[in-house]
Amino acid sequence: MMIRIAAVGDVHLDGDVLGRFRPALQGIGDQADVLLLAGDLTRHGTEAEARCVAAEFGDLAVPVIAVLGNHDHHCDQVPQVVKVLAGAGITVLEGDGVVLDLPGGRLGVAGVKGFGGGFAGRCASRFGEPEMKAFVGSTVDSADRLRAALSELDCDVRVALTHYSPVPETLAGEPLEIYPFLGSYLLAEAIDGAGTDLAVHGHAHFGSERGSTPGGVRVRNVAHPVIKQAYSVFSLAGSSTGPDR
Repeated sequence: MMIRIAAVGDVHLDGDVLGRFRPALQGIGDQADVLLLAGDLTRHGTEAEARCVAAEFGDLAVPVIAVLGNHDHHCDQVPQVVKVLAGAGITVLEGDGVVLDLPGGRLGVAGVKGFGGGFAGRCASRFGEPEMKAFVGSTVDSADRLRAALSELDCDVRVALTHYSPVPETLAGEPLEIYPFLGSYLLAEAIDGAGTDLAVHGHAHFGSERGSTPGGVRVRNVAHPVIKQAYSVFSLAGSSTGPDR
């Protein structure tokens, strides 16, 4: 049997667009076993906007697992946002993971927001000014926590959920100048090091849908402006096979 994973990111909900996704989510139980939200759930990261997310994505027929994005951090209300989402039954990950017993097997999801820094050969280094060390250090710490969380999952299928991209391929279409602010190769190293089956992210609105890590893990950009639908569904049978779209 297959595990069916629905995913979307960058829904940017507030009161003005509340209800945009809900009609398509009503029948999600017939299409998927779980829904992953790849960050930027809100427009500005307020508690009021989090209530919109809770109304839109809470009480679905499938478990909902999320990471936050940069927009969700903007107003410095992350604890309030997480509390509202948790109250609606949405699991928010940041450096940790969860295992679900599903009809098709045990699905493990580990998640972090991630951060920028760039990609091999064109990346920032943890050197020089304190500001640069702090910038790159944020990504190093995030990647380390993702690797640890993925490695600790006891499951049949292992999925990495981030907001920032682990590979440049899914950024194609964005200006090259902003690639360092859209993701980091360190996330890909963490994904490859843990025997991951699928990685999903958002953040790159003008990016491309498909890519892969240097180790061959399938990467999918599920930002709503990219997939142009309420969610995409990926079916996985385990580590020996990749996702079918």
